[in-house]
Amino acid sequence: MQRTFLAQNPSVLWFIALLAMFTVLVTVLSEATGVGLISTSFVKTLGKTLCLCLVAIAMDVVWGYCGILSLGHFAFFGIGGYAIGMWLMYARTEGIVLDSLAGQPIPATAAEISDAIGNQIFGVVGSSEFPAIWAFADNLYLQLLMVVLVPGLLALVFGWLAFRSRVTGVYLSILTQAMTLALALYLFQNDSGLRGNNGLSGLQNIPGFEETSQAVISIMFFIASALALGAGYVFFAWIVSGKMGSVVQGIRDNEARVRFLGYHVESYKLFIFTTTAVVAGIAGALYYPQAGIINPGEIAPIASIYLAVWVAIGGRGRLYGAVIGAAFVSLLSSWFTGGGAPDINLGFYVIQWTDWWLVLLGFSFVVVTLFFPKGIGGLFDLLVRKQT
Repeated sequence: MQRTFLAQNPSVLWFIALLAMFTVLVTVLSEATGVGLISTSFVKTLGKTLCLCLVAIAMDVVWGYCGILSLGHFAFFGIGGYAIGMWLMYARTEGIVLDSLAGQPIPATAAEISDAIGNQIFGVVGSSEFPAIWAFADNLYLQLLMVVLVPGLLALVFGWLAFRSRVTGVYLSILTQAMTLALALYLFQNDSGLRGNNGLSGLQNIPGFEETSQAVISIMFFIASALALGAGYVFFAWIVSGKMGSVVQGIRDNEARVRFLGYHVESYKLFIFTTTAVVAGIAGALYYPQAGIINPGEIAPIASIYLAVWVAIGGRGRLYGAVIGAAFVSLLSSWFTGGGAPDINLGFYVIQWTDWWLVLLGFSFVVVTLFFPKGIGGLFDLLVRKQT
């Protein structure tokens, strides 16, 4: 008798159970419930970490399972953030403008209100007119659709052009990095329509929840991030465990042989590349309202390189390894760069971790690559193997 998906993948149940317990524990101990053992700022950090775990899973599927080292997946993450950030900024600014005009003896016209909103948003870059890309910014549902469509279409077009030309290996990695760099450089321009280097700010102020405390809003986004991570984990576990997963991993190990067996390799690669880009966009849409701001620096190529480092440290080719790597590095980064780690006085020099954290991260990546190629997830595999 054929076993069910969950019976074949008990690690999925373990992951969902642990994620559910973690979510409930954080919720109960948060300031939103009145307990206050976990601060609102730390709840936001944990929520953002869950979003990073989701994009790390997407990266692991495209790299660890399919063998495509994409150095541009964080760009899709940022695009998702920009898409939802446009609505957040528009709706919040619209509320401020309407409140300021409420006491006027003569009601303002729709054009005057639009001009006032545009001036508030784009005045920082010397403009007051809405660019064409803001056409749907006043509609939440359409902007949510953009969170999925824009990263998906960009990945679909880029992937189709790259894979049909059979670009592979380091050349494909360079192309994805070039795409990310071009996008970041474009967004840095003031006439990009997204406020250039200023980016979109104030995203933590959710329209319609003005009377709701940040403690409650942070828990709402934390739970939403946990649900998205759980759904993403199950979805990708289902993809990589079936026949498609076997083909995808075969492409990673020997693309020519899979092609010889009659499989249309380009279609599989395009599906994985596009699907993971969409999930990365969803993760970004949940991340940036918790971060409160997004700017073009978030899409810079270095961010996608960090993403690859997280997956390598956690152990690529293992979904839980990607989660472990992203969570481990993200929380450790917050501790080191947030002043949690004490400085080390060597007498002749004081090591300040805010300056040395990236050096430590790079050194850790080298150590893992040389001595623990399977990453932290590989250590878990070793422990389970010893117990059995």
